[in-house]
Amino acid sequence: MIVRLTRSSLNFLFIGFFCVSVASAAAPEMPLAIQASPSGPLSQASATGTGSGSAAAPDYLIGDDDLLEINVWNEPDLKQSLPVRSDGKITLPLIGEIQAAGKTPSQLQQAIASKLKAYVNNPAVTVIVLQMNSRKFNILGRVSKPGSYPLTATTTVLDAIAEAGGFQDFARQKDIYILRKSSSGRETRLPFNYKAVIQGKHAEENIILEPHDTVVVP
Repeated sequence: MIVRLTRSSLNFLFIGFFCVSVASAAAPEMPLAIQASPSGPLSQASATGTGSGSAAAPDYLIGDDDLLEINVWNEPDLKQSLPVRSDGKITLPLIGEIQAAGKTPSQLQQAIASKLKAYVNNPAVTVIVLQMNSRKFNILGRVSKPGSYPLTATTTVLDAIAEAGGFQDFARQKDIYILRKSSSGRETRLPFNYKAVIQGKHAEENIILEPHDTVVVP
C-alpha cells in the first residue's frame, strides 16, 4: 500500500520533529544521586548535641542494662557501644563515669557534651539506644519457663504466659496475680483469672504489662 503525504502533512511532521529535538536539547541532565556534604553535621540538633539519635521514644528513660551507642561528630576515637551498668552509670574516654539511667537520650547527650567541652571544641554528641534491655517483666511460679523477659512490644498477661511456655501441672489458673509497683514504690496486686478470661469473661483482667511487672502463677 502506498501512502501519499501532502505538502501540509510534511510541514506538520517537520515542525513536530523540530520541537521535540529542541526540547530534548534544552532539558538539563538529571543527576543520579545527591550526596550529603561531609563537611559538617546535617542538622542544628546534631550540631548542638541536643537532638535525639535514638530509635526509642523521645521521652524514653534509659535504664540499667540498656545498650547505648555514643557518637561524637568528627571524633571517631570517642565512639563507644556499651551497656548501662547496674549502678546506672557508663564510663567514657576523657570524662570517666557519668550517670545514664533515669535520663532521656537527649538529656544524656547534653550531659556528655557539657563534660566534653573541656577537651573537644563544640562537641556534637549523639546517643542511640541500641537495645532497651531495662524494659523487662517477670513471670514466676508454676509455668514451664519462669524468669525475666524483655518487654520490647505490647505484651498482655496471656502473652506472658504463652512466652513462658504455659502452665505446669497443678497451677492454680484462677488465682494468678500481677505485682506492680507505682513510682512511689507502693506495690499493687492485680488479679487474673485465666479460665474466665479465655472464656471471654473479665477481659479487663488481661492487662498490658509494664516494665518490672511480675506475673505470679501459684
